[in-house]
Amino acid sequence: MDTILRSASREVTIRPDGPTIVIGERINPTGKKRLAASLAARDMRRVQRLALSQVEDGADVLDVNVGAAGIDEVEVLPLAVKAVMEVTDAPLCLDSANAAALRAALEVYPGKALINSVNGEQASMERVLPLVKEYGAAVIALTMDDNGIPATAEERIAIAATIVERAGALGIPPEDVIVDCLALSVCTDGTAGRTTLEAIRGVRERLGVNMTLGASNISFGLPDREAINDIFLAMALAEGVNAPIVNPGQSRKAILISDLLLGKDEFGMRYVRFHRQQARQAAAAE
Repeated sequence: MDTILRSASREVTIRPDGPTIVIGERINPTGKKRLAASLAARDMRRVQRLALSQVEDGADVLDVNVGAAGIDEVEVLPLAVKAVMEVTDAPLCLDSANAAALRAALEVYPGKALINSVNGEQASMERVLPLVKEYGAAVIALTMDDNGIPATAEERIAIAATIVERAGALGIPPEDVIVDCLALSVCTDGTAGRTTLEAIRGVRERLGVNMTLGASNISFGLPDREAINDIFLAMALAEGVNAPIVNPGQSRKAILISDLLLGKDEFGMRYVRFHRQQARQAAAAE
């Protein structure tokens, strides 16, 4: 079940028994006024800085989202994609609910992109899955439908199965569908974390596909969010998530330790290299 993503010169493989692939989340103007202003002005220097910093922090794939008030995504998303490709060879995740913007970005992207996202709504599947097939992309499948995000793990698993089936009917293989079982805040629902973990476990056992997760949603409204996010992320990785969407600067250590403990880091070499790098940086700072 290998999901292969490509840029013009680099290939990244997501597989259940492989090391965790980190999708960097920071190129997203939501809640970032300066980034939104830069995008509105068609100034991509901030986007490029965010791309480079995330790669330095360990991101394997970069999510690119330009959605904000007053921004024409059809024009700006391909500009951002081109700008990121100028400074890094990391494969890209094209993040938009606008099918025309996705098509415009896919037209300028020279590899195999990841599209973020499709969900179980009929309109979403009809709008996004043909693009996935036409451009030979992979896609993130959100476990929600016309009725919203289900309250139970079983319903989320059923939506994931429906999307995989619909994709298959179009000739999109299951390895090109990466499922997101959706984290919701435990601040408003104390069982939200458990439900998501149960859904992840069920998707892994029944469908076997690769999985992503925006783990930081779990901590909205609570203090010490980074600690909550990292512990929940470690739990999700143990259940089967293997390509989370995170801020790599905050979550890289938790991911490397999780891989070490799950037997996905032979002889602990990736963690040891990270630890040595941190020590060198601390010494240089002193």
